[in-house]
Amino acid sequence: MTKKEFQQRMAQGPLILDGATGSNLLKAGMPRGVCSELWISQHPEPLLELQRAYIEAGSHVVYAPTFLANPLSLESHQLAHETKRLNHTLVRISREAADGRAWVAGDISTTGKLMEPAGEMPYDTLFEAYKEQISYLAEAGVDLLVAETMMAADETMVILDAAAQVCDLPVLCSLTTESDGSLFFGGTIYDAVEALEAVGADAVGCNCSVGPDQLEAVITGIKERVSIPVIAKPNAGMPTITENGEALYHMGPKEFGCHMKSLAKAGATILGGCCGTDPAYIRELSKIFAAS
Repeated sequence: MTKKEFQQRMAQGPLILDGATGSNLLKAGMPRGVCSELWISQHPEPLLELQRAYIEAGSHVVYAPTFLANPLSLESHQLAHETKRLNHTLVRISREAADGRAWVAGDISTTGKLMEPAGEMPYDTLFEAYKEQISYLAEAGVDLLVAETMMAADETMVILDAAAQVCDLPVLCSLTTESDGSLFFGGTIYDAVEALEAVGADAVGCNCSVGPDQLEAVITGIKERVSIPVIAKPNAGMPTITENGEALYHMGPKEFGCHMKSLAKAGATILGGCCGTDPAYIRELSKIFAAS
């Protein structure tokens, strides 16, 4: 998919994303603390089943589970040398699940390290790491790229710079934000999305952190600052944490769908679910747009 083709698709109506991956794979048997990219490559069936269910529920896009498959993040598991193989393998699994019925997005995320001068991560190091991952994603045949759960505008801009060096794929940029629009590494999402549009993002918005009931003002504020499509991919509400560290989400699919309808009215045209959601949540989201 080219950037122009993405624009043409968005002119036709809302785009429905998938829901959570990690929390559902944990339920399916993935151990906590493992490298999820490696585990999925060795146990593809749970992901195949999950992504097929998302597509049946109405997802137009599923995310290949390449979230931390960049060489810097994989190095924490001593797997940087597996960057190419993992990206190719994980995209292949998602393409098999999609089987031409949905687009496959190459999923990219933060390294979790502050860039210079605020932190110790040099631009060039980050650029080369993202460029490497994006080149493998493009080779593997993803339809678009998604930079998600980003914590700061500057690191997201590096992803846009790297993508521009490699391909003409659309890049959707989604930051994680507090309910007041503040970002975890400083600044606000409103300034960030404006800057990201200026350097080539094809869509901008937010995912994770909070539930849809806390994001209406944020989505409204984003819509006022940009002319490109706005993304909303929130959690199933705010979780409670059990004694063994498990996050429990209490917002059900119907309530989630009701709040997502409000976010659509506020200006979001690319919608999905993050932590705590599953195909039932996407099914409710699909019903909203089928009835409108």
